[in-house]
Amino acid sequence: MQEPVNILLVDDQPAKLLSYEVILAELGENLIKAGSAREALEQLLRHDIAVVLTDVSMPELDGFELAAMIREHPRYRRTAIIFVSAIHLTDPDRLRGYAAGAVDYLPVPLVPELMRAKVKVFAELYRKTRELEGLNAELEKRVTERTAELERANAELERRVEERTREREAALSQVHEMQKMESLGQLTGGVAHDFNNLLMAVLGNLTLLKKQLPEDSRLIHFVDGAIAGAERGAKLTKRMLAFARRQELKPITVQVDALVRGMEDMLRRLLGQTIDIEVSVTPALPLIRIDPQQFELALLNLAVNARDAMPEGGRLTIRASRETGEDFTGGARGGDDFVCVAVADTGMGMDAATLARATEPFFTTKGVGKGTGLGLSMVHGLAAQSGGGMRIASQVGKGTVVRLWLPVDHARPAPQDESAEHVVHPVRGCRVLVVDDDPLILSGTAEMLRDLGHVVVEASSAAGAIETLRTDPKIDLVVTDHAMPHMTGMDLARVMHQDWPDIPVILASGYIDLPEPDDLPIPRLAKPYLQSDLAERVAAVMAERAAL
Repeated sequence: MQEPVNILLVDDQPAKLLSYEVILAELGENLIKAGSAREALEQLLRHDIAVVLTDVSMPELDGFELAAMIREHPRYRRTAIIFVSAIHLTDPDRLRGYAAGAVDYLPVPLVPELMRAKVKVFAELYRKTRELEGLNAELEKRVTERTAELERANAELERRVEERTREREAALSQVHEMQKMESLGQLTGGVAHDFNNLLMAVLGNLTLLKKQLPEDSRLIHFVDGAIAGAERGAKLTKRMLAFARRQELKPITVQVDALVRGMEDMLRRLLGQTIDIEVSVTPALPLIRIDPQQFELALLNLAVNARDAMPEGGRLTIRASRETGEDFTGGARGGDDFVCVAVADTGMGMDAATLARATEPFFTTKGVGKGTGLGLSMVHGLAAQSGGGMRIASQVGKGTVVRLWLPVDHARPAPQDESAEHVVHPVRGCRVLVVDDDPLILSGTAEMLRDLGHVVVEASSAAGAIETLRTDPKIDLVVTDHAMPHMTGMDLARVMHQDWPDIPVILASGYIDLPEPDDLPIPRLAKPYLQSDLAERVAAVMAERAAL
């Protein structure tokens, strides 16, 4: 049901007001009566009036003056005003009425149906106008709310775009950093490989030279010094290859607690009395598979870094515990178990800029001659190549924690004598084919084998080696370099496995970034090697062949 509107009836004669009320009663609207223009104005101020029905001829203020005053009020500028008159019906009177603000005329005598129809029209018009105003206000409210929502959404979108842009820039920065590190790794690995070849020639010739000198010769002292320098260079290349992730590791299944406990006494002597050492290992840790010597070297490097960060003394803590894949990857990957070895110090710590470059090769905060800048990069390379990773946390003034995450190996522990030194038994003279594309390495290796009593045939390429094998059926053993143009040492070994399966192969290289093939186990010999290393490997291979 529609809500009634207010209709104001104005006339100075009560009888007329009563007749108006009777005629309009059946419209169902609120009828408000006023006996004068002044009273009408008071009612207008009290109520919202939809239609004003007023007599023209009234004392004090007539209908024209009342209409003009009504129109001056901002709230009633559009209110419908209907004049009722018996005498002011000429055209000039009507024009005056319209000019004063009237919208219609009702002549007297009144026709009830006409009066009801006109008032009803203007009442409905008022009602519809109010509905439209309400709808317009609601629409404006919704537009305002929607605009605010769009502004919030736009602000959120801009925030997300900025956030994604920052993430993309950070990701690109990480990619560029990874590419830079990869390039440095490739460069370092290549340089170290070439340096290994040079050291191979130096060590081989120095070893042979030393054998030619009399035992009491003063020159032996100088030769030993040169050999020691070359061996230090070999250790440096191992660190460089660890950064490049190309060193030939010899991983075995080991117990972490045994390795850590075995290093404790040496670390105490190394760090001195000003640094307290605390070792805490979780009982019954699972096994890991890693090169034990490289792991001990990594612990040694971390301990030395910690010592240098605590010039006034402090505490070094080594902890080993079992962790999950979520702990290592921050929840990105699960299902894998790790042994976490944490090395913590109470030293000076690192700021964010230093921490970001800590694993870069050759980056060091130590003085000139006090550090190579390869320690942390070597540790990082070892952990990554062993299937794990390294995490560093540091705070200036509070210290640094380096965590090594090493995957659990569910195999059985390695036999205790697996890494023990083998006694080198003399082996009869063999006919050995030496293959290397580097003339210095080729001649040096050949001379060391000849000095051991073997007959040596030389080949400067894998293709030349195959040709020699076809023409020389007396070859007992092949010692070949791996990285050669056109055909690698591994490719040569595969060809020999098919065509000359009874001839064993020893693969020598400065780095071998290839997995051990399951179908073709090949003895390895890491460059640079000494004559004793070569003799031991040859003896072991020939003894294994004789046992077949």
